[in-house]
Amino acid sequence: QVVLEESGGGLVQAGDSLRLSCAASGLTFRRYSLAWFRQAPGKERETVATITVSGATTTYGYSVKGRFTISRDNAKDTVYLQMNSLKPEDTAVYYCAARLGDSGRFDYWGQGTQVTVSS
Repeated sequence: QVVLEESGGGLVQAGDSLRLSCAASGLTFRRYSLAWFRQAPGKERETVATITVSGATTTYGYSVKGRFTISRDNAKDTVYLQMNSLKPEDTAVYYCAARLGDSGRFDYWGQGTQVTVSS
């Protein structure tokens, strides 16, 4: 059984930083590409960041580029999202996801962690 468990969310002020973690189990982590998504109330789900199987390539959503960094630690089966210079509009539930290889849909999802940024 594949489980992705996010942690690290919370309530912060604008300008603060947070690091989200997503620990994976039940899969061969090094064979999976990973991503962070977010969804705010009343809004569609948004892709925040992705990282390839090798870790060599990352992509970011326009609204977070330059502020967020995705990384992976294959020794710990964990993917991270470092979020700096947080803004109130970053408030959302953040989800990590995994897919086998570097293409196709993301098959496995975590339960999400709430990030709230106050102004």
